Amino acid sequence: MNKETIRTTVKWIKRVLGFIAITLWMYVIYSISKSPAPFMEQAPYCMASTMLIFGLMSMSYKGLEYWEKNQA
Repeated sequence: MNKETIRTTVKWIKRVLGFIAITLWMYVIYSISKSPAPFMEQAPYCMASTMLIFGLMSMSYKGLEYWEKNQA
């Protein structure tokens, strides 16, 4: 693959991963908020799911950047 194709591919993979992460996060937060439990019991689940989802997204971004740098 040439340099420009790799950059375009990585850019679109990042966009798709970002969209999936935000959609998944919104679904998880929505389903947690539907719980009849008070907010103080829901807060840890909201924080943990947010950190997990966006942590995995950040890890994927860094992996893609590493791959892009080593391929170019």
